[in-house]
Amino acid sequence: MAALTCIVVTPEATALDEKADFVAVPLYDGEIGIAPARSPLIGRLGFGELRVRLGSDLLRYYVDGGFVQVANNVVSVLTGRAIPADQIDVEVIEEQLQSALKKPAHTSELIETRDRAVAQARAQLRVARRAQEV
Repeated sequence: MAALTCIVVTPEATALDEKADFVAVPLYDGEIGIAPARSPLIGRLGFGELRVRLGSDLLRYYVDGGFVQVANNVVSVLTGRAIPADQIDVEVIEEQLQSALKKPAHTSELIETRDRAVAQARAQLRVARRAQEV
């Protein structure tokens, strides 16, 4: 019996509202797994893969930063983007990565902008490739 509820909200819509046995989220400094009866927490998300497991089913999403809150067996994720892994176009993301790598980086602001775009593209590629392996 599922004991967690995972809710993923973007500025546009609720991307996911599912029961779960286990949820894994990408924090800015690593990954955390959340099981039922987890102590409350609030964390800052990084770019990466959100996994939601219910029985033998596994949902995979790319999340683009944001925040996660866990309380009373509810995992609430607020993120700028949540893309189902099977909807990520690897060729498009590879082009975005190449474009990001070619961006000028003459100032610290430009370096930060370029590095963020590169990190986002690489994270999307990892999520898409992991989903294709299954």
